[in-house]
Amino acid sequence: MLKKFLLLATALLVFSGAALGQGTTGTTTAASTEKPAKPAAFRATKDQIKQGQQILINGKLYSGEATGVYGDSRPAIKSYQKANGLDENGKFDKATLEKMGIALTDKQKGIATTETTKSKTTGSSTTGATNAKATSTGDGPKRPAPFQANKDQITALQNKLKDAKLFTGEANGERSDALKDAIKKYQEANDLNATGGVNAATLGKLGIALTDKQKEQVAAQAAYDAAKAPKN
Repeated sequence: MLKKFLLLATALLVFSGAALGQGTTGTTTAASTEKPAKPAAFRATKDQIKQGQQILINGKLYSGEATGVYGDSRPAIKSYQKANGLDENGKFDKATLEKMGIALTDKQKGIATTETTKSKTTGSSTTGATNAKATSTGDGPKRPAPFQANKDQITALQNKLKDAKLFTGEANGERSDALKDAIKKYQEANDLNATGGVNAATLGKLGIALTDKQKEQVAAQAAYDAAKAPKN
């Protein structure tokens, strides 16, 4: 009788040891499972930031310079985002660049948009990817790239303003606050939109020729504005 009891106890010990071993193995395997890699963060390039700032300037949301550095332009970016139902983060994120019609790099196209945006119709939050889809399928033509004057044109502009006694700085093709003030005075005196920016209308008024690419941009902007204008 004692022999049978000992045999039964031994069998129970062996079975319990095997079960504990399996549990430990399962725990170790679960703990060693690798976590998924964190997705890359979206970052706008300097050129994209510069284009976005110029769009904000053209839209009278930002009074600074298009430098390609965020600087004090974040509040203006938030204002644009709020007006367009985007996440108000003060950055040129994927959804904001797409809304502005600014081209993305191939690398940026592969980065998923994770920012949440506000729905205009329901007030609920949706993903930035949903908003981007609405932009690309959506409401009329894309906004063309902002007008950019080249260094030679800015130099010619500076010389014209010096001749008109509006600018006393050096004609070096570089932007400055003094140049912006001089341009604004010229624009006010000539019934132009007084933004202080070096735009096509101001260059044309001063007799400074545009490049073929700039002419195409001006035509595209006019077509865009006409398409966006309210219809009576």
